[in-house]
Amino acid sequence: MGAEKRSKIIGEKERKLTAYHEAGHAVMAKILDDTTSIHQVSIIPRGRAGGYTMYLPSEDKTYISKNEILDRIMILLGGRVAEALVMDDISSGASGDIQHATHIARQMVVRYGMSSRMGPISYDDGGEVFLGRDYGHSKEYSEKIAAEIDEEIRDIINGQYTKTEQLLKENMPVLEAVAQKLLKSETIDEDEFNECFHAVYNKNKEENIDE
Repeated sequence: MGAEKRSKIIGEKERKLTAYHEAGHAVMAKILDDTTSIHQVSIIPRGRAGGYTMYLPSEDKTYISKNEILDRIMILLGGRVAEALVMDDISSGASGDIQHATHIARQMVVRYGMSSRMGPISYDDGGEVFLGRDYGHSKEYSEKIAAEIDEEIRDIINGQYTKTEQLLKENMPVLEAVAQKLLKSETIDEDEFNECFHAVYNKNKEENIDE
């Protein structure tokens, strides 16, 4: 990601946006799988990124399930959703996350056969263009199918966005706690994150049950 840019002057509004954005990623990852290791979260710029969240799954896997892929999309969308909920605005900072999430959703539909609408069919031609073969004719399916694929990808992303929004709304105290800790410390490690997350998450969960 590049070296830390500690000398870069950042306004308070941007620092706040970055803190909630990264907290959104981290909180979603932990809510969806408590065994996930949130290695480090930071609002110190690196490379082109205003901040970063480093997390690792509990185990290495050869395969990944449909539900796990959908969870990954929700984690990627966590930053954008947090921005919208807290700042009542959105930024270009989530562009990479959105691009990645869209790519994953497309792979689900065209490569992994994980779309109930499109069926267990591969629409992936490998993206190769051979000599003498026009790139515009490389797709082996009709424009109608292409439109259905695009619609299915949009439905997946929008559906996961709605679920992400609901989860973060239910856990606003947790998002707030992690973001405030980031604004104070700028970088938090796994132990610091876990302490902050579990203290507020468990309390928030109990209060929701009581209601």
